[in-house]
Amino acid sequence: MDQSKKYSLEFNLSSSFAFLPLVIFMISCVLFFVIFQVYEMEALALGGFVALIIGSFFAKRNSTYWNSVIKGLSSEIANTLILILFVVSFFGKMMAEAGAAEGFVWIGMQLSLTGAMFTLFTFLVAGILAAATGTSIGTLFAAFPLLYPAGILLGSDPVILAGAILSGAIMGDSFGPISDVTITSSITQKYRNKEGNADIIGMVKSRLRYVIPAAIFASILFLIFGGTGQSIDSQGMELINKHSDPSGLVMLIPIVILLVVAVKYQNIFLASTVGTILGIITAVLFGVINVSDIFLIQDGSLNGFLIDSVEDVIGTVAFVIPLFGIIGVLEESGAMNRIVNKLINSKLAATDKGTELIIMIGTTFSGLSLGGANGPTCMMFGPLADQIGGEKKLHPYRRGNLLAGFASALPIIIPFTSSFIIITYANINVLIENFSFIEAINPLSIAIGTFYPAMLFIVFLYAIFSGWGRRFENSKGEAVRQSESVS
Repeated sequence: MDQSKKYSLEFNLSSSFAFLPLVIFMISCVLFFVIFQVYEMEALALGGFVALIIGSFFAKRNSTYWNSVIKGLSSEIANTLILILFVVSFFGKMMAEAGAAEGFVWIGMQLSLTGAMFTLFTFLVAGILAAATGTSIGTLFAAFPLLYPAGILLGSDPVILAGAILSGAIMGDSFGPISDVTITSSITQKYRNKEGNADIIGMVKSRLRYVIPAAIFASILFLIFGGTGQSIDSQGMELINKHSDPSGLVMLIPIVILLVVAVKYQNIFLASTVGTILGIITAVLFGVINVSDIFLIQDGSLNGFLIDSVEDVIGTVAFVIPLFGIIGVLEESGAMNRIVNKLINSKLAATDKGTELIIMIGTTFSGLSLGGANGPTCMMFGPLADQIGGEKKLHPYRRGNLLAGFASALPIIIPFTSSFIIITYANINVLIENFSFIEAINPLSIAIGTFYPAMLFIVFLYAIFSGWGRRFENSKGEAVRQSESVS
């Protein structure tokens, strides 16, 4: 890294004030997501903008400070991320509107799944929904009303069932091609020997190496501890019939189309566009949605899932703006360079293993600071992981996988800071009010029953210490087992 470069942005009192916006931003994330339990990306965006404004008071030249913010916002990574978020949101919202979840409930009933088998089924269904819709939090709110009451009636263990839903949501979110975790962990990792960032579909394929073992280990645990099963009473059968509809299964067609196009053309924009258009046609032809569900102007307002998808993603985009503004401040003041230099020159970074441990520690700390929000964690620590891992010539896929893997591991299940644990607990409390047979559970126990993030952490830790899956970037940008660097 260039340590002699002259940076234009300077601060009064101390150069350390360059970190003030970041510190304020991280504090606001903990306050909103953990303390006040406000699960809205707009709240995080508010904290980011306030942090930027406060930081400007300490800059020697106010105009230089805001030019640095604008430079961060104008980066190719920031603009690519925003564009992708909007494009893929249409597909995710369409899947939810078409009732794909009800189709999977119908499958479970046809297979007569009870107890631990239904718990495992719930884990897999939640994973498919999260991968198809690209949202873990959205999956939690969609899956709990459908699967949790039915699972309780079918003899699933309440704590493990809750953990299965959360585990599935995180699993699908950690590798789904339209997930913000996959997207941000890909585009923040740049090639050193060719143009561009890590392609999303290539990242997904390389990530399965780690996701599949973690999912298998978690599945075994769900089968062991998931419940003994029991007969369904009339109340349970009524509930299941209400939320069981095979028509939603036709939406497997656009899912397959999206994946085929994505793999063949390596273009998430094209895949999402084709998947959404053909998905809408499929849904309308099979009657799972009406034309008015897509787009409708009524009484001077827009309705339908297209405008809903735009509204849903605006909060995330609003979060991206101050975040990359803060990154701009860190880069233009030299603070980012100083962090990277200290880490690269540390004893831990002397080896490839140590460098990957630095990425693990940094990602985990960022995730804890952001209330476990794994997508924002990849956005925040992604540029640092790119520079730190890039110095060791770690391939962008490897860097992105470590980033997404550890962002989706421990920060998810630390009960005192995880917004996911709090959201899961809140969903159960809502269901308690509507179903007399559902009992309250301790939020601490939810963390214990959420097996997938714990297994993912173990898998990636093994990958670091054993070198399993470690790849380097050669002079052509290809992934190879050995670095071309002599050092």
